[in-house]
Amino acid sequence: MSNTKVLPLLEPEVVRCCPPLSERALTAEEAVRTAAMFKALGDPVRLRLFSLVASHEGGEACVCDISDVGVSQPTVSHHLKKLREAGLLTSERRGTWVYYRVAPSVLAAMGQLLTQPAV
Repeated sequence: MSNTKVLPLLEPEVVRCCPPLSERALTAEEAVRTAAMFKALGDPVRLRLFSLVASHEGGEACVCDISDVGVSQPTVSHHLKKLREAGLLTSERRGTWVYYRVAPSVLAAMGQLLTQPAV
């Protein structure tokens, strides 16, 4: 039995990416932020990794649990870094492993972006 204490993930302050497209036109800054998120998800391996993290039990996934996506470990790390840089994932190192979780409210924000208001 280990004496290691697992600390809860600390969620960074979330900045809403942008308003729904039907609400108003995006500002230049909002368009840059939003494009970076969609660009990061435009790669099939990144989209799969994002999906694996988002759907993993407990809301977080160890890189050891999601690295079998048909590419080498260095390539997995590269893609996870791109997802973090785009603000889609957060990460925390625990010993030798890194755990990932979807950035707070990112799924809801991306969903709202494409939502049409009810008529």
